[in-house]
Amino acid sequence: MRRSVVEQDDKVGAISAVNRLAGSREGKGWLRRLWWVPILALALAVRFYGLTAAAIWGDEGSSLLLAQYAAVDLWFHAAHDVHPPLYFFLLRGWIELFGDGIWSIRSMSAIPGVVVVGLGIWLARQLSTRRAAVLAGVLLALFPSAVRYSQEVRMYSLLGVWLLGATLALVYWVRQPERTRYLLAYGLLMAAGFYTHYFTALCVLVHWVWLGLLSASQPPGRRLITRPAWWAVNVAIVLAYLPWLPNLVGLVQHIEQLKVGGDIGWEAPVSLFSVPSMIWQFMLQDEGLGLWPVLFWSFPLLLVTVVGVSAWRDQARYRPAVLLALFFLLPLLLVYGASFISPVFIERYLTVYALALPILLALAIDRLPRRLSWLGAALFVLCVGVELMGVKNNATVDVDDQFNVPVEFVNRNYQEADRIVLSDMLWYLSYVYYDQTDAQLQLYTPPKPDGTPTRPNAYGFGTLVDQDGGRIYLDRLSELPADTRRVWLISSNEAPDDFAPLPHGWRQIMQQDGGGARARLFVLCLGPEPSQPEGCR
Repeated sequence: MRRSVVEQDDKVGAISAVNRLAGSREGKGWLRRLWWVPILALALAVRFYGLTAAAIWGDEGSSLLLAQYAAVDLWFHAAHDVHPPLYFFLLRGWIELFGDGIWSIRSMSAIPGVVVVGLGIWLARQLSTRRAAVLAGVLLALFPSAVRYSQEVRMYSLLGVWLLGATLALVYWVRQPERTRYLLAYGLLMAAGFYTHYFTALCVLVHWVWLGLLSASQPPGRRLITRPAWWAVNVAIVLAYLPWLPNLVGLVQHIEQLKVGGDIGWEAPVSLFSVPSMIWQFMLQDEGLGLWPVLFWSFPLLLVTVVGVSAWRDQARYRPAVLLALFFLLPLLLVYGASFISPVFIERYLTVYALALPILLALAIDRLPRRLSWLGAALFVLCVGVELMGVKNNATVDVDDQFNVPVEFVNRNYQEADRIVLSDMLWYLSYVYYDQTDAQLQLYTPPKPDGTPTRPNAYGFGTLVDQDGGRIYLDRLSELPADTRRVWLISSNEAPDDFAPLPHGWRQIMQQDGGGARARLFVLCLGPEPSQPEGCR
């Protein structure tokens, strides 16, 4: 009897041990399912590191000015800007909830930037293996262009959420066409994209081309591109965009005015170097023009070759490599071609499409045969190394050489009745954010030698200040009020002087540089000796 009891105890102990082992394995399985958490933690750390180091610049300042308007006025001013209004409405709500501190307002871009990495991992997992998703996640977390625009008060990281999310929804629908809820999600995300940035149209083109290529291998009656549900969701997107369409038409009609105002057409014309230089910007945050010529050409050519070969050899049912290659290359080449007419080949406009590059590189590495695994490892290490240098370039900020430095210098030394005049609209837009004086800021708009005015027009950034144009614009320094005694001039710190020649009797007594700008304080030594301000005597 005692022996049987002992045997029974042994059995119970063995069962307990097995249960503990099974529980341990389940725990490990649970941990394996969270493999994406460290990647998102890396993305979070990279995007929030140095988030407030760089000063607010002109484009960010325009976002903040737009977000100050009430809803009806915001719609009007966004209609006269070069971007649709959704981001600015969301920014307005964000500021009401969390304030307009620099950490807060840039967090509204950093958080979507992390979400983009998560969506990229999800998309890679749907298109390939978990290993490919891990590789894609690391490359996306460190992708320098995405990091940079996750740290600006602009709409580019939010656009990535809409367009990657829409692409993911489309992939789900292609696999399960009977589930129209995926198309519903697609329509909502694409509509949000159109209300965030006009270049969303390029994403639509990518998706139509991909479905068109898939239709070549599908029976006539089962082609997804001809399905009524697909056409219906695209019609719904157009209908959702109709309230904004008149504003887009008005913008197109005023393109020439935007060129005159400097809001369009300021980008340098494209050349043979533009495409490889753009790829270097994506990967290194540097145009690469100072690199050894062989290196300048070879690295972008390597990446494009990997993209092209992966797409060409893609025999998978849904052509995932083709989708990613289209997402990366088609917008890049179309905008490059269009820029020979009107230069719009700008990194931030294309960063959302460059997100496909890290994902496709991960798929290509994952698909290499075992005997070539060393080649995949070498490519991965090379790309991560370049990206780390790009992240370093992005994070290298001298906080003592930022635009806020001269503005804060003015704030400390400002006296009542001082005048503040800025030489450039971009300086003006960022100055407003840091200004703590009660001065009416003025924008210097000297006529051209032939008498042509240089005041901004009612489109582009000009709309943000046009309603106050009578008080803000200053065509000549001599037109300052007669009782002016001290004037702050804010301009570039590079020659030639934006304000030259200065009127007679102006004497400089203070100066502070920072962020490419220069703040100078002048006293006007014009009246009789007793009435002259300090600094004249």
